[in-house]
Amino acid sequence: MVFEHITDLDLKETLDCGQCFRWREQKDGSFTGVVRGKVASARVEGDRLILDGANEDDRAMWRDYFDLDLDYSAIKRELSAIHPVLSDAAAYAPGIRILRQEPFEALISFIISQNNNIKRITGIVQRLCESFGEQISDGRYAFPTAERLAALTPDDLSPIRAGFRHRYIIDAAQKVADGTIDLEAIRQLPYNEAREALTQITGVGIKVADCVLLYGLHRLDGFPMDVWMKRAMAALFPDTEISAFGEYAGIAQQYIFHYARMHPELFL
Repeated sequence: MVFEHITDLDLKETLDCGQCFRWREQKDGSFTGVVRGKVASARVEGDRLILDGANEDDRAMWRDYFDLDLDYSAIKRELSAIHPVLSDAAAYAPGIRILRQEPFEALISFIISQNNNIKRITGIVQRLCESFGEQISDGRYAFPTAERLAALTPDDLSPIRAGFRHRYIIDAAQKVADGTIDLEAIRQLPYNEAREALTQITGVGIKVADCVLLYGLHRLDGFPMDVWMKRAMAALFPDTEISAFGEYAGIAQQYIFHYARMHPELFL
């Protein structure tokens, strides 16, 4: 499957920035991953996004996943006009896009992310899928459904080695499975109401809720703030409110996060 005339997409910047955990970089620079139970190997050649192994029937799903219909060039220009440091950050990683992930997968992934690093999160998510997801092909598994996880106990999750997060995962799965949490309905709520709805889940605080809203429900006005982002904002934007970043604050957040992570000397 090939998408032509693609701009503003760097797979490494997008898939390795901590917004998703099911892609693996290969020796040739391509990335192999599982999205909504579909396996593909992705690479960019010039202005072409190539998805080897993807079924043509799933073209709309992949186009949506990589957010190919949003004009990131125009958004970068808009954000760059807000603040000179944001202009530098956007120019430093111009190929970052916000993926349109499956909401339940994003919810569970960011529950797992608490007090964790990307490598360990990736390992836990992989073990979760291998233990409880449906096998797609040799060595490839779909993300487990809410109904599958809701039937488990925290002790059943011991093989994934997520520690205190086990009971949070079960609580989230049960609330989604029984309809207490309707992720698609939450997508449509005013931002603060959407955040409040997600924090009904045991173990989901403001930061995790913001991550789910941005990465799982594509609320581009979301702006997750972890310890690193708080330091970055204090050092780089000491007099700037998040509201100044406007409707694309979540994209600004990704530019700032990546720029700050790659420039530790800014915090000396």
